[in-house]
Amino acid sequence: MQMATVSTRCESGKTWRFERMAVWLALAAAPAFALMALLTAIDASGMGGSGFLPIDTMTAMYLLMSLFHLPSWLRFIGRGRQA
Repeated sequence: MQMATVSTRCESGKTWRFERMAVWLALAAAPAFALMALLTAIDASGMGGSGFLPIDTMTAMYLLMSLFHLPSWLRFIGRGRQA
């Protein structure tokens, strides 16, 4: 069984545009989740949470999602330094 591969050689250029959009979407994910974690933590602090950092389950989830999407930024920064 062969695995499907995405071709970057397309006559209309649609495949290239979709790949480029996917890269930018991946780059947008980490800061978006970090912002959501920050907003959730601020909202949780008003609910009488005890402790220095009000990390509830939603804040922890958004932080983890932000960390999981961080490799896109590391690849992006790495490419910039190679050029």
